Amino acid sequence: MTALDLLAFNAVLAAAILSPGPALLFALRTALADGRGAGIAAGLGLGLVAALWTLAALLGLETLFVLFPWAYAALKFAGVAYLIYIAWNTWRAAHQPVAEGARKPRGRAFMDGVLINLGNPKSVLFAASVLVVIFPKGLSSLEVAIIVGNHMVVEWAFYAGFATLLSGAQARRAYLGAKPWIDRAAALLMGALGLKLLLSR
Repeated sequence: MTALDLLAFNAVLAAAILSPGPALLFALRTALADGRGAGIAAGLGLGLVAALWTLAALLGLETLFVLFPWAYAALKFAGVAYLIYIAWNTWRAAHQPVAEGARKPRGRAFMDGVLINLGNPKSVLFAASVLVVIFPKGLSSLEVAIIVGNHMVVEWAFYAGFATLLSGAQARRAYLGAKPWIDRAAALLMGALGLKLLLSR
């Protein structure tokens, strides 16, 4: 494995993080609605599980999913159910006023981030396809640890920066002013992403 391999992986990873999906949408809304602390905590949960999916891909978990399709289906359905649950709660709370200073607890934001990415087994298939193209075969344990650690640091750095940018007083005021529209749009998008995951093969 070379430094260029790692740079290529990071380029693909950055594109994947920035692509519209439940993780990015959840991080965006959490930072706007609940502030920087909750936004960073959510990012820590998202990044941890994303890196674990990369570890699973490096260890060959996609082969297990091929051999035992029910395991993939079970994870996928759990993920769909959780996304729709989050979407429904967001929709219901769209018109509820936010008390000044109200914030989602950081532990709750972290666990929501974990569960959102844990329920997306497509991540391991994506990671497997990227890893096969970028990295040589026969990686050592140290190289595997470097790839997984690098993935986690990149995700955490992105979400921490994202939360910091979106959690300022001006951004929060803008969010509170348009809360019903933003929350309902977020709910529809998360529900649509859940249905897309359900229908994907």
